[in-house]
Amino acid sequence: MPVEQTTGSIPVYNCFQRTIPHGERAIVQVTILASGSSGNATLISTAERRVLFDAGISRRALHARLAEAEIDPTTLDAVVVSHEHSDHISGLISLLRHHKSKTGRPLPVYLNERTHHAIHWKTLDPTVELIEPGACFSIGDLDIRSFTVPHDAADPMGFVVQAEGHRLGLLTDLGYVPESVKFHLKGCHFLLLESNHDLEMLKVGPYPWSVKQRVMGRNGHLSNDMAASFVTSGVEWDLHTLVLGHLSDHTNHPAVARLTMENALNEAGLRPRLEVAEQSGPVRQFTW
Repeated sequence: MPVEQTTGSIPVYNCFQRTIPHGERAIVQVTILASGSSGNATLISTAERRVLFDAGISRRALHARLAEAEIDPTTLDAVVVSHEHSDHISGLISLLRHHKSKTGRPLPVYLNERTHHAIHWKTLDPTVELIEPGACFSIGDLDIRSFTVPHDAADPMGFVVQAEGHRLGLLTDLGYVPESVKFHLKGCHFLLLESNHDLEMLKVGPYPWSVKQRVMGRNGHLSNDMAASFVTSGVEWDLHTLVLGHLSDHTNHPAVARLTMENALNEAGLRPRLEVAEQSGPVRQFTW
């Protein structure tokens, strides 16, 4: 099981029970800056690179979250975008306007062609690196595989990131989990997984029926039960840490999402470290 450490007020989880000596930089670090239906941003850092996956909160909020994690925003190397919905790109244009990479060049943004065309860039001419869903690409010492997910966006993607032998999965915004996605996530040590809504809370919640149908549809979002079923469905995991993310503000609750997953994990005999990332909760860092 992971070992919990402390950096200021931020919980840090060492997923392989390796103590990081004082002053030594972690090999790989995942920093969840925001996760929820109102905004998403996750940073993956190594000794060579710091890559932001999605920028769905304002630049000011992003700076505040990075400061909480003691990370200088000027040290970012790139941004990878999963899809064009506002809770994944609302801070992207401002971030690209105001920051350069460590080399002094414009901060590059990695995304696929259809997502690129779906974003209204205003007057910005971004430095774009086009990637194809299903393709592998590298940013420094981060090897990244993209894969298609079923969601109502132009061409949405999930990611598996490999660095220093650690395999990290980022999977949010999908209505169900096809076999192709299960294949890509085999062997992951860390997984950030959507657990968007409780089905009963959604049914009686404040959304119009059309929105409820969208959320429940095959191009919508994973419920707590669907997320739990996926994790315990026989995927060939080497899962040390599971983080539930992208929780709805109105049709879910962290305690409900956690309990649903805990019950399923216990029944399946699985024992990963289980955490819940909240929209307004503290920044969470996971260190290897």
